[in-house]
Amino acid sequence: MILSNIEIHRALDEGRLIIDPEPMPRTKGIRDKYCPYDSHTVDLKLGSEITVPKPGAYAYDFLAQGNIADLIARNSEKHTLTPNRPNYLKQGEFILAQTLETIKLPTSKGPPYLAARIEGKSSRARCGLLIHFTAPTVHPEWSGPLTLEIINLGKTTIILHAEMPIAQLIVEQVMGEIKSNPSQFQSQTTPEGTT
Repeated sequence: MILSNIEIHRALDEGRLIIDPEPMPRTKGIRDKYCPYDSHTVDLKLGSEITVPKPGAYAYDFLAQGNIADLIARNSEKHTLTPNRPNYLKQGEFILAQTLETIKLPTSKGPPYLAARIEGKSSRARCGLLIHFTAPTVHPEWSGPLTLEIINLGKTTIILHAEMPIAQLIVEQVMGEIKSNPSQFQSQTTPEGTT
């Protein structure tokens, strides 16, 4: 079951969902031009750190021993977005980034447990910007920012600014009990997934 915006607010108030910093305002006031909560989603913003994989002779081998996050980190450059230094994502370029917000789906409150999915925004997709692909699931017990796999499939450069709305979170209720199985990226602090 997907939570409505009112149920998302309730989950935030009860501590079953934690988004830090919490997106505001919760509802659109007379003077507000923007509200991050839609009928069943909440917008998340782009964090300031990006990871740019470097071309090279290395290859990703998913059957090899070792940590994929460490391999990515060794073969990437890091950049920090500032108000005067956005990222100019050219056609066909790929980067890793994170949400500004840390997402937590604690299970300590007991059932019903929550999970989530991170999805792109239509306004970005219409320009050819793919925000998050193949792995949208945020499992119960998750704690950390969410990594964004971003690629420009459009026909022109797209400018990415820190703290711009970049993705949306869909929160779902999980039926039944769960058995703990933390993600390999649990508590990640970097876009490539290292802690």
